[in-house]
Amino acid sequence: MRAALLPAVVLLTVVACQSQAAEAPAEATAEPSGVVTWAASADRMADGVAGRSYRLVVHTSVGGTGVRVRLSNAFGDRPLTLDSVYAGLQKQRAELRPGSNRRLTFGGARTVTVPAGHTVWSDPLPGRLPAATDLVVSLHSPDAGGPASGHWMALQSSYATQGDHTAEESGAAWTIPTGSWFYLDAVSVRAPAGTGAVAALGDSITDGWQSTADLNRRWPDYLARRLQRTDTAVKGVANEGISGNKVLADGPGPSALNRLERDVLSQPGVRTVFLFQGVNDIKAHTGVTADDLIDGYRGIVERAHAAGKCVVGATVGPFKGWHEWDPAAEAVRQEVNTFIRTGGLFDAVTDFDRVLRSPYDPARMLPALDGGDHIHPNDKGMQAMADAVDLTALDCDSDR
Repeated sequence: MRAALLPAVVLLTVVACQSQAAEAPAEATAEPSGVVTWAASADRMADGVAGRSYRLVVHTSVGGTGVRVRLSNAFGDRPLTLDSVYAGLQKQRAELRPGSNRRLTFGGARTVTVPAGHTVWSDPLPGRLPAATDLVVSLHSPDAGGPASGHWMALQSSYATQGDHTAEESGAAWTIPTGSWFYLDAVSVRAPAGTGAVAALGDSITDGWQSTADLNRRWPDYLARRLQRTDTAVKGVANEGISGNKVLADGPGPSALNRLERDVLSQPGVRTVFLFQGVNDIKAHTGVTADDLIDGYRGIVERAHAAGKCVVGATVGPFKGWHEWDPAAEAVRQEVNTFIRTGGLFDAVTDFDRVLRSPYDPARMLPALDGGDHIHPNDKGMQAMADAVDLTALDCDSDR
């Protein structure tokens, strides 16, 4: 791990030419041509705090050059001004590796204003960032207010402070712990030609609930580690899971249908959409039928195919023992899974139900993989899911 971090220090200690312009509009920064290396779906958060800084720790997947970050005001009701944004490498907690913290610019300017409902990419930093790096993005807004955009269940310790301490590599000022990511929803790099990414569109299981915090043990994290060890063109992994999210209806986050463009199709280098969602629609007892859910899947697949992406569908896992389970919901789950396996809608299928279910009661999760609430897998279950993914299927034919 130390050996992997040393080249990253070289990357971020290269001094970029910094413009002295006061502010750049969001439209000034072009979309990157690289590959997403980290992502987290944004949702509406509590109101932003003026003068607050956040030091956000994220774990990347694919390595490359020209690191860029995407800042989100997707759920804001007013423009968001960020007057200081830095990227560095984590040493421990809020402390950064010496010499690694570098200012990010936006269209050459140090300050950017993101309109309500929009996102903006930074300019690239020079040099190379290795794969599987703990990258730290520090940002400050002088006048944040109204709903913040971010990801509340990060399962990763980040930090906050009042006042602008973004340029500091010391962690001394960062005394407010937070388990959420604010205003940051993606990081990209320029990877070798032909390198692609997979975006996992899901709910709390994909988001990692019941996996161990701060250790990157969500199933997409295990998948990213497998991809780094394998000779495959798909190397990037974007975790686009939101706890409680549904395919058909808004709730915690917009529905999968409504957030597909921003969270998945707009991410650079995404070659494959990995769709693992539906249990929240089924267990909510709102009258959703198997046909309703299949129609939702079909809408996602058609839009992904139109964008030139291929789609891997995953069967819905067992959840008997969860308080919303009943035989009627189980019947819908079984009908949906039969269609996923045999309906021919998807370019490839991963059978998470088969991986997770107990051989003694197929409606229930295998106890050794159960995180304790009978719907979310533990670390071992997360790894078993990632191990079940056919890596060659992630690079399927996307000529649509």
